[in-house]
Amino acid sequence: MGRELTKIVYRPSVEANEDYIIIVNPEEFKRWKGGGATIPLAEVVDSFDVFWSNQGAQGILGRPSKQQLENVFGSSKDVDVVQAILEKGKEESGKAIRSGAVGATNQSKGSFAMDTRGNSLTGV
Repeated sequence: MGRELTKIVYRPSVEANEDYIIIVNPEEFKRWKGGGATIPLAEVVDSFDVFWSNQGAQGILGRPSKQQLENVFGSSKDVDVVQAILEKGKEESGKAIRSGAVGATNQSKGSFAMDTRGNSLTGV
């Protein structure tokens, strides 16, 4: 079994129906948020991948375009975007998200989309 992960969800405005999500290591994120600015971001985040959903944070996650990132964050650099999401986003427990949990997935069959709703990818 992999280690437990947490997601940080950033919604640019109350009216917006899009969420930007990153996956973090919960212990390192708490230390970083509590003033551990000397902790490298590489230890806080699971990866510098930014996910996007217009179905809320529980829907199927895709990748935002560089233009979307420029419009929302003023930059498309992964470090700048991740830093902004860490600072402005809300923490959501990711008990169903586990690093490496997709090991039994046969990527040659169907979609390899990340689904955080807790159900299988049936019907995708």
